[in-house]
Amino acid sequence: MKAAHPTENEMLALLPLRGEEQSKGEGHMGTEKGKQFPPQRQAQPGKEAQMKPKPESGALEYQGSAKLKGKAAIITGGDSGIGRAVAIAFAREGAQVAFAYLEEDQDARETRDLVEKEGVRCLAFRGDVGREQFCREIVEKTVGAFGRLDIVVNNAAEQHYTESLEEISSEQLERTFRTNIFSYFYLAKAALKHLGEGSRIINTTSVTAYKGSPMLLDYSSTKGAIVSFTRSLALSLAEKGILVNAVAPGPIWTPLIPATFPEEKVTKFGEDVPLKRAGQPVEVAHSYVFLASEGGSYMTGQVLHPNGGTVVGG
Repeated sequence: MKAAHPTENEMLALLPLRGEEQSKGEGHMGTEKGKQFPPQRQAQPGKEAQMKPKPESGALEYQGSAKLKGKAAIITGGDSGIGRAVAIAFAREGAQVAFAYLEEDQDARETRDLVEKEGVRCLAFRGDVGREQFCREIVEKTVGAFGRLDIVVNNAAEQHYTESLEEISSEQLERTFRTNIFSYFYLAKAALKHLGEGSRIINTTSVTAYKGSPMLLDYSSTKGAIVSFTRSLALSLAEKGILVNAVAPGPIWTPLIPATFPEEKVTKFGEDVPLKRAGQPVEVAHSYVFLASEGGSYMTGQVLHPNGGTVVGG
């Protein structure tokens, strides 16, 4: 099948980074015990380019070994945070990468540049994964460009910090569920006809699915739904040889944190886990590589827990 080249409207225009801006932005503040993040607050949905310090996505740290050579992957929420780290890791393992994002154009450009530095093709799709039609479109355009689809990473997420149940509007509730769980159904459904034996679906859930969160009621509820979705879809697709697993990160330094938490919570983010620090996106990306590669060939319906030491069941 000849790969078609997406039109300009289907992809972001490439804009070069300024010098080594991305590499210099990655530091280690917040990864060591006792380090605090500076007070900061952003509007939703949050932009990685505005974070201080910028999350560590693996642009400097991650070393690949061709674990995914010849594969093609779609990642939702791939412009920043965990999604960006997974995109970089997959590219360094040899996979071609497509990712979807909502509206963070600068973050998306940076991610695309970082992925293409690894010598693989990268597609970026701007739109709302809470719409089923958009999920269908990104699958078809990805397959049209790459000629195949092997790995689906459902990672897009939305969260809102609220003090009580009464504060959660019906609009917020529906929006959170559309982004966090409806989109997982939509993308997996659209991808199924292109997936074969050995293909992988990897879903991002959260430690909050297991221990709850009084300030993230609707978010935590969707993350619990993702665990059940993962287990049920794994059973449904086992005979086809399509493996379905999930990753449940703990407190990870991503744009969701300054975009949703009060400043006083940001400064102490991650201090309440046994390792006494927040994790970085690159520390989570390894779990996705494992599940996408031959290392995860005898796992389905399972959840990995890179969460800083919090012991959870399941």
